[in-house]
Amino acid sequence: MRSFTRDVNKTLHISIYEIMKEYSNRESDLFLLDLQELQAGAEGWLVFDVTAASNHWLVNRKYNLGLRLYVETDDGHSVDPGLAGLLGRRGPRSKQPFMVTFFRASQNPVRVTRAVKQLKKRQPKKTNDLPHPNKLPGIFDDIHVSEGRQVCRRHELYVSFQDLGWLDWVIAPQGYSAFYCEGECAFPLDSCMNATNHAILQSLVHLMKPEAVPKACCAPTKLSATSVLYYDSNNNVILKKHRNMVVKSCGCH
Repeated sequence: MRSFTRDVNKTLHISIYEIMKEYSNRESDLFLLDLQELQAGAEGWLVFDVTAASNHWLVNRKYNLGLRLYVETDDGHSVDPGLAGLLGRRGPRSKQPFMVTFFRASQNPVRVTRAVKQLKKRQPKKTNDLPHPNKLPGIFDDIHVSEGRQVCRRHELYVSFQDLGWLDWVIAPQGYSAFYCEGECAFPLDSCMNATNHAILQSLVHLMKPEAVPKACCAPTKLSATSVLYYDSNNNVILKKHRNMVVKSCGCH
């Protein structure tokens, strides 16, 4: 295991496996469930699709040997999840890892808190390809993945003060990049969507009662200020920094 500094420019590869069989004299047999990439400086929840494992465990409980998570750099070196920034059991209670399942029979979501086991040095693992989420049987039969639709993200928007008719009192700038948020907030909410806990729960309720509860909305999660030089009502030249003028990031709310 290499030491690792949380360089925001580094890309981390995070993979999660179901433990299929354990041995006393060699590495366990593992089944690849999901793989994600993110920047080392990213913050928020990581959402992994573990449908195949939960289906397996529902059929036979004795096969539930847990999950195993690996974090690697671009050059293939293993990283301690804690050093990479994953909180796990050491984090506050509100940020503990959990599993969400959806049962059509009872129509009730179930939340089960699970802690990821301490990782050992990475050994060669058995890998495999999972079918498309729409083709996975069982728990997620009622979830329809939006094909070809953009997920919630920031889009370019230039606001021209001339077009607004404000240049008779605004001196500078003549406009600025304000940006805006748009996109799909469909379940499961990925880590790149910066979803709030409320948005995650609203999405689950929407799955059960789509006609009563809407999906979570794509909206700004961080805004910054912009300075504007203008004439006030007394023709004094004023330089003022206006808050919440530029969208810095978007997320599901």
